[in-house]
Amino acid sequence: MMGEILLEVLFILCGLVALSASIYSFKDRNHPTRLGSTLFWGLLALIFIFGPYIPKNIVGIIIIVMAILTATRQVRVGNIRGSSEEFRQRQAERIGNKIFIPALMIAIFAFGIAQYTDLGGLVGLGIGALAALVIGLIITKSKTSEAIEGGSNLLQQVGSSSLLPQILAALGALFNAAGVGEVISAGISRVIPQGNIVLGLIAYFAGMVIFTMIMGNAFAAFSVITVGVGAPFVLSQGADPAIIGALAMTAGYCGTLLTPMAANFNIVPAAILEMRDEYGVIKTQIPVALTMFVIHIIVALLLAF
Repeated sequence: MMGEILLEVLFILCGLVALSASIYSFKDRNHPTRLGSTLFWGLLALIFIFGPYIPKNIVGIIIIVMAILTATRQVRVGNIRGSSEEFRQRQAERIGNKIFIPALMIAIFAFGIAQYTDLGGLVGLGIGALAALVIGLIITKSKTSEAIEGGSNLLQQVGSSSLLPQILAALGALFNAAGVGEVISAGISRVIPQGNIVLGLIAYFAGMVIFTMIMGNAFAAFSVITVGVGAPFVLSQGADPAIIGALAMTAGYCGTLLTPMAANFNIVPAAILEMRDEYGVIKTQIPVALTMFVIHIIVALLLAF
């Protein structure tokens, strides 16, 4: 009960961050898509803050409106006030490695609360983020208003990609319910002869990579591809389920390196670093992903059969 209450409070706080982005967008008279961005972040805030009290079909309509705003490029970053290079250099010299303490606090709180309480990992992550915020303000001697503005700026820089984890998790459940795995299995059975371990393994791991690229999440892809390809073409040939399952999941992460759908890993860093090429991170990771994919197949053949 307490965990549910705290989780709801954390959702409301997330909504307030989105609301701040909406307000800053509206106040920015030179914003390239002022009204669209204001509406997008305002609707997101509405869902996070009042979600439990809004009918599901209304939430669905709101999400469709947000999708239309994104598709028509009406959600963009506004004019962000940045600090001077001299100020950043001076702060870096003063703070030094202490800047990593807030990030470490998130991990410590999340692990401690998840392991030693009944509140759950999500609550632990949220409390850790709040603790990191307080510690960060103390270390940097910044004002609360600066933290609010900074959070709003970061959210605007990431844009609608910040919603991908939630959307893709729902997509995975939808694919399972729709029987996508069975359709894939029927299609592959026409191409790969039954009993060919090597081709079955390649199809399984390649399916994990491709679906992870589509869905942005190896966890969401795992159940669909394992039911449709892994079970009939690999596990049925006597493969060790523990080894194959672990390797299939990490093979999916090769797809994570190759897709903008994995926004937290590939798009967000590019936005934070203000890279000229928003896909620069992905392009750098392509050789690593392909190499790791081949290694996964070799290791599976050596250890799983």
